[in-house]
Amino acid sequence: MTDLAADFRRRLDSAADTTEQQLDALLAPAPLAGEITRPARLLEAMRYSSLGGGKRLRPFLVLESARLFGVTGAAALRTACALEMIHCYSLVHDDLPAMDDDDLRRGRPTSHKAYDEATAILAGDALLTYAFDVIADPATHDDAGVRAALVLALARAAGVGGMVGGQALDLAAESAGTPLGQAEILQLQAMKTGALLRFAVDAGAILGKASAAQAAALTRYGLALGAAFQIADDILDAEGDTAALGKRAGKDAERGKATLVGLLGMDGARARLSGLVQEAVDALAATGLGETTGVLAEAARFVAARKS
Repeated sequence: MTDLAADFRRRLDSAADTTEQQLDALLAPAPLAGEITRPARLLEAMRYSSLGGGKRLRPFLVLESARLFGVTGAAALRTACALEMIHCYSLVHDDLPAMDDDDLRRGRPTSHKAYDEATAILAGDALLTYAFDVIADPATHDDAGVRAALVLALARAAGVGGMVGGQALDLAAESAGTPLGQAEILQLQAMKTGALLRFAVDAGAILGKASAAQAAALTRYGLALGAAFQIADDILDAEGDTAALGKRAGKDAERGKATLVGLLGMDGARARLSGLVQEAVDALAATGLGETTGVLAEAARFVAARKS
């Protein structure tokens, strides 16, 4: 392992630890000012759905992109946790019987299996709402303009023109009379998976008050990284096993999901994945921030090579 790869792993692990600690504190039983009470079973389901699992790649990207501009501490960490809440809510809802109907997530029962469907739906709803509470709170940043920019960017990434819209397109594709073409698959994946990954690095630029050119370069990096992540995920689903993945393998083919693996074949998908990693690395070079972007470049390589 190279020094850069080892540094990346250390920072990824550190981001996971600090995110876990902050989420644990945010999801404490005591109600906040303006709240009446936090129902115990609902809070337990929220904690089950968001604590104790995952690589925390999205929080890592927030923390590292903000670090490029010297931003550390509560501003970056609370933003990272808000994004992770959105991601975790989306997994809870995606796993429901009406969606992907999965019973395994991160190697343990999905939320609706551990609790029940109604509680899982409400836990997802609560995580989604709480994410915006966290970002809008002055504890995240003392500049109301920065908080407003984060709220707007996250809403656009998570909503009808982003992640949720992508899930709608994905569900529609399963019952479509004709298979999706490459452009349609790319659009779907850019929304369902890529939008939140793009927000992660856009958030760092917002927090760091980056120049327009730097922000645009980071957006290009986020877009390439998101596309690479999804192709790697499709490859893992096709080739991996359930025990290694911590979720059911082979479900894309089983449900007739539209993927680039299905369209381009495994060799074509791997070639595109390699090209996207290079796009991500080139975008980082365009920030003009030099060696400080090395860990984010390594993140792109990690996404392409991951096994789970």
